[in-house]
Amino acid sequence: MRLDRPPEVIGIASGKGGVGKTTVSVNLAVALAGLGHKVALFDADLGLANAQLALGVRPPFNFSHVLEGKKSLNEIVVTTPQGVLLVPGASGIQKMASLNRAEIGQIVSAFSELDSDIDYLLVDAAAGIAESVMLMMAAAQRRYIVVRDEPSSIADAYGVIKVLMRDYKLDQIYLIPNMVENQAAGRQLFSRINDVCSRFLGHTLRYLHSIEADSQVLASQRHHRSVLEHAPSSAAARDFRLLAEATRALEPVEYASGAVQFLMERLCGPR
Repeated sequence: MRLDRPPEVIGIASGKGGVGKTTVSVNLAVALAGLGHKVALFDADLGLANAQLALGVRPPFNFSHVLEGKKSLNEIVVTTPQGVLLVPGASGIQKMASLNRAEIGQIVSAFSELDSDIDYLLVDAAAGIAESVMLMMAAAQRRYIVVRDEPSSIADAYGVIKVLMRDYKLDQIYLIPNMVENQAAGRQLFSRINDVCSRFLGHTLRYLHSIEADSQVLASQRHHRSVLEHAPSSAAARDFRLLAEATRALEPVEYASGAVQFLMERLCGPR
């Protein structure tokens, strides 16, 4: 089922590592592909990329080869067994973890090559509030912030949201509670963080669905598969399918620049 509209770009981030951001990115990509959409996943955690491990592929090239001018974007893309187009990042290359604004702009402009081919481009960004991460998120049409119900994760997620709202003047920010006890607990976590954002930032967040804690997620990672393949009847697989359904039910975000040009004016113009 293809979308009768330009590709949609969703940036996925978190305040800190270890909260399941890449797990959400990978499984959401697989779930959207399972609904018949053509999905690309950009592993934009460029210094510590690991989405390829979760999808069970070993790409021969990565985005460092694009920045060095050795390969084009289409030359590094691999199709995973799940039908997702993976744009691999680079793991263990320090320079890739601290790119400047011009280099981020170079990355963004490269994605015009994928414009006519995909329905969704998911950008699995690095954790934290580095400028390179914020620029990636600013270039997306929607922003998903993954959070766990623990003090450090909540505090760091709020920090990311504050920078996105105050410094980058962004909206379309969705909170994705991960590894929660049940859906009620996920909604409660959303409400707590949303109340703080409303009170201190003057803006509210959006909610789609929570991902419940499930031991099958770790088991799937050990087998280098998505949980939807490894345990399709598990609670986590159900939640990722529901998150995908909620994602595709969203109204399209209109931008004058159209399609996957990642809104170059956000990167090159004044903020």
